[in-house]
Amino acid sequence: MVTSAWIDSFKFSTSQLRRLRLACCYSVSDEGLSEASAKFPLLEELELSLCSLSKESLEVVGRCCPLLKSLKLNQQGFRRPHIECDEEVLAIAENMPGLRHLQLIGNKLTNDGLQAILDGCPHLELLDLRKCFNVTLSGNLGRRCTERIKNLRLPNDSTDDYEFIAEINDDGSFDEDVPVWDVGHKLLL
Repeated sequence: MVTSAWIDSFKFSTSQLRRLRLACCYSVSDEGLSEASAKFPLLEELELSLCSLSKESLEVVGRCCPLLKSLKLNQQGFRRPHIECDEEVLAIAENMPGLRHLQLIGNKLTNDGLQAILDGCPHLELLDLRKCFNVTLSGNLGRRCTERIKNLRLPNDSTDDYEFIAEINDDGSFDEDVPVWDVGHKLLL
């Protein structure tokens, strides 16, 4: 199990770390990630998939890792219950202006959050919104995305190439649109 204490106990020089991947690390706290981020000033790529972190830790990551170019912040993508939350993407938009790649599979952002990302991250080339069911890319917002983003993945695009498999359960039950995730604990440095 990866914990905040484990991150703090790295035996190598973390100041040279350029890439960090945390997946299914529910024991890593906001405080642990925030403290660790201060040790990663050269970090360029960060993946936080299926981790329970708040906007505060993302704000700290943005301030402590000014060279960050790629962020993967992936969650489970549920259609129901219908929950909207822009806190995480607002923290990204306000603190990570240098992002080129942003993957938000299963995020609960809305069109307002997407607008903030487009405004706050002017260098985005890749934006992955698969399973972001609160986003509707119609009108000016959709046009802005397609004109500006070179590689745009839409909410209903296939996740077949994503290692954490999401399958929509369509047996007609109450949870008919709730995906089943097959995940493994992974940490790559």
